[in-house]
Amino acid sequence: EDFMGRPDLYSFQYISNGQSLAFSPDSGEVWKARRKLAQNALKTFSIAPSPTSSSICLLEEHVSKEADYLVTKFLQLMEEKKSFDPYRYLVVSVANVICAICFGKRYDHNDQELLNIVDLGNEFGDVAASGNPADFIPMLQYLPSRTMALFKDVNRRFNAFVKNIVQEHYTSFDKGHIRDVMDSLIEHCQENSGGEDARIPLSNEKIINIVNDLFGAGFDTVTTALSWSLMYVALYPKIQKKIQEELDQTIGQERRPRLSDRGMLPYTEAFILEMFRHSSFLPFTIPHSTTKATTLNGYYIPKDTCVFINQWQVNHDEKLWKDPSTFNPERFLNATGTEINRTESDKVMAFGLGKRRCIGESIGRWEVFLFLATMLQQLEFSLCPGEKVDITPQYGLTMKYKKCECFQIKKRFPTKSSP
Repeated sequence: EDFMGRPDLYSFQYISNGQSLAFSPDSGEVWKARRKLAQNALKTFSIAPSPTSSSICLLEEHVSKEADYLVTKFLQLMEEKKSFDPYRYLVVSVANVICAICFGKRYDHNDQELLNIVDLGNEFGDVAASGNPADFIPMLQYLPSRTMALFKDVNRRFNAFVKNIVQEHYTSFDKGHIRDVMDSLIEHCQENSGGEDARIPLSNEKIINIVNDLFGAGFDTVTTALSWSLMYVALYPKIQKKIQEELDQTIGQERRPRLSDRGMLPYTEAFILEMFRHSSFLPFTIPHSTTKATTLNGYYIPKDTCVFINQWQVNHDEKLWKDPSTFNPERFLNATGTEINRTESDKVMAFGLGKRRCIGESIGRWEVFLFLATMLQQLEFSLCPGEKVDITPQYGLTMKYKKCECFQIKKRFPTKSSP
């Protein structure tokens, strides 16, 4: 808790108008209550039973639809182009899942509104990754900055987009039929309208800010995790084969993977853990600041010190990991290969720690599992023979490998109808 603060950086005031749960320097009781409210809303519309399908929950329903779409799309691309870049299709499917959870709306993949959302998310990642020197050299706040102008504009446009959806939800809101995260927050807002809850004041603006945070948490990270997963299975065909053998033995070909299968697929789970560790695509957490003077490893750290936590270093520390540069999922399995070694898995840092840990962590992990298991059950991924692939991470808000147009796939077996 000594490190749960956020520095009051100049650029943070433009993210959700300075009211972002993730970026706001506030860490008091009201912040804690709002965070819990957001977390509960996100959880409710992820694990709630699906009323329209046999899926065990809404998240499974949303991801299964998108994963099936990706399988069909990849086969079509392979037939037309002979090789392709999966990233541009992954990002739209992942965006569609978080839209379904937050907005109760699943878009057609060619819908311009969805594509605009994707573009805004990508633009935010690009401009945020470039950093803002004015955060640390205050006099630069008064000088023209193209990067800062772009950063303000992206945040303004996304706020305006979410505001329009909030207004649409108010028009169609039915207290007896809460459809999504946004309805859940509106319901809370109306319940406290007679005298706002002293602990969780929630205005329309706060609803917009919370949804901004939830969308951001569930968009770029999941897309990047999936893109690294596909790259690793293509680079390591023996590992891909082991995952597929496990899927075949546990699930077979008769039905699609489900979230309830996670505990029965230890090698697949170990692969995902190793993907998080090895790629460390979230190199740093959002900056922290000390809430009081503290001492760490013999170093005195004054109150309000800005602290960057280097997750990449933790995940590649030779004191923590044997051969950290080697991609080896088996490091996370017990001696018999039948269970995850929790002592090892708990050392992977991907979503931060403590009170500021990412509120979408569990949902993000479930999404990656279900997308990956569904695609690998049906498809085999490879890279064009003889093509050199550069997987050097490109530094940014999340670290991605360079654009790669040389993915190839083939169908593993005839498609079976899913019950």
